[in-house]
Amino acid sequence: MRASSSSASLQAYDVMRAEPAWWREERDPGARGIDQYLAHPEDLGRGLGTRLVAQFVAKLFLDPAVTKVQTDPSPDNARAIRAYAKAGFQPVRTLDTPDGPALLMVVRRPTVTAAM
Repeated sequence: MRASSSSASLQAYDVMRAEPAWWREERDPGARGIDQYLAHPEDLGRGLGTRLVAQFVAKLFLDPAVTKVQTDPSPDNARAIRAYAKAGFQPVRTLDTPDGPALLMVVRRPTVTAAM
């Protein structure tokens, strides 16, 4: 799935079908990865990334096959890490990728509990 506008670009992908060098350990067929980019520096720091990611993740979870969504910002990118955390992502671990170190962050499908 891809979406873009003049100031942002997003993509989601099936983690198990991604390049093996990236996600060798993944065994969950419902895992999806996301990447996005806010193109204009003047758009940074206004909460746009958090809202963009949260809405995109909610759309991905409309597919009942999707169990979790993951992303991998640079451990040095504090702004991205804060935005992902605000959108519900939890840090899992730092890992080495073909592009260098990354912080694996995951948000799992929300569970609904019945009220008694």
